[in-house]
Amino acid sequence: MTATVPEMPDMMSEEFARDPHKYYKIMRDHYPVVYHEASGYYFLSRFEDVANAYRDSEAFSNENYGFQMEPVIGRTVIQMGGREHVVHRQLVAPTLRGSYLQELIPQVDEIATQMIDEIEPGESVDLVEGFTRWFPINVIVRMLDLPKEDIPRFHDWYSSLMAFLGNLTQDPDIHAWGMRTQKEFPAYMLPLIAERRKNPGDDFISRLFDAEVDGEKYTDEQIKSLVGLLLIAGGETTDKAIASTLKHLLQRPDQLEAVKKDPSLATKALVENLRYHPPVQIILRTAVNDIEVSGTKIPAGSVIGLVNGAANRDERRYPDPDTFDIYRDDIPIKGAFGGSADHIAFALGRHFCVGSLLAKRESETAVTQLLEKFPNIRFADGYEPEDEGMFTRGPKDLLVNLT
Repeated sequence: MTATVPEMPDMMSEEFARDPHKYYKIMRDHYPVVYHEASGYYFLSRFEDVANAYRDSEAFSNENYGFQMEPVIGRTVIQMGGREHVVHRQLVAPTLRGSYLQELIPQVDEIATQMIDEIEPGESVDLVEGFTRWFPINVIVRMLDLPKEDIPRFHDWYSSLMAFLGNLTQDPDIHAWGMRTQKEFPAYMLPLIAERRKNPGDDFISRLFDAEVDGEKYTDEQIKSLVGLLLIAGGETTDKAIASTLKHLLQRPDQLEAVKKDPSLATKALVENLRYHPPVQIILRTAVNDIEVSGTKIPAGSVIGLVNGAANRDERRYPDPDTFDIYRDDIPIKGAFGGSADHIAFALGRHFCVGSLLAKRESETAVTQLLEKFPNIRFADGYEPEDEGMFTRGPKDLLVNLT
């Protein structure tokens, strides 16, 4: 008797949005390459296919960022290739992975402590609105040495950037929101950068003035674009990583108790969350030439969605992939935040997220400090968390009892 092949739903449907992991499995097993007719994109779901696409930057380029991001924030390292990418990555890496990161860590911890101390205990406290949504943007504003009253403005900008980035349906309201940011963000940043050149300090922007590789230095326009990239890569994604890790621990009291007793396990919980439910579910690439993937021919110039959320639960790669397990031994902590990681959450290879170590520290300190401050934390009575988002995904709220 022949088994019936499940129907593949529209990736933009409500049923897909409610439970993408249900359909990710159908994709991996029966439709490893999905062509989405409305957008013209091809989506890859198997670990091997997704990993190969990340690692082969000659066959899969970042040209798509030319329409995904550049119209709003300008050209950045994320869309560069070849020598240009190498030079610009070397320019920014010391500020996000070097000595500056070590200087920043105490400030990250301080910001977390201040924000957590301001949380009012109660029977139904929303940790997304009350903490995770605002913590990463507070860190970024501190890095840029900007007034705290500008935090809501930066949050609006990075929210519009993320929406523009994932505007698969070309929603005109999202496009218009992005175009407003295209005007407002440079009008704010460029005069500020010019002033910092005259009076530099110890902030992220000032440190970029001295960065130089092979005689190349950052222009004001390039610094403005890089700050925009920092907002995208370091804002909503870290927010969702923290909220999702907390959610998954709260759903598993035994693992939650283990992290409370041994805070070093918070890193394991974070890494397992990056595998089990990566905050960035889909990253786009562009096919440089005609190529065949899992038996499907993809024409040159096609935009390809690499579905991290599906690849990270591929049975061909991980045993028992639908189980959240902080004791999993097939993803070593060492290397989990570098280009050779054994999970796909920050991409792989030469375009691996340069800010991953900052995200690691923010997430670790957020989880450990929250559990230390509120050891009796549990879900609010009758509450069931729900995730939202397609390109980035995480809890839309996180109602907890902190009494």
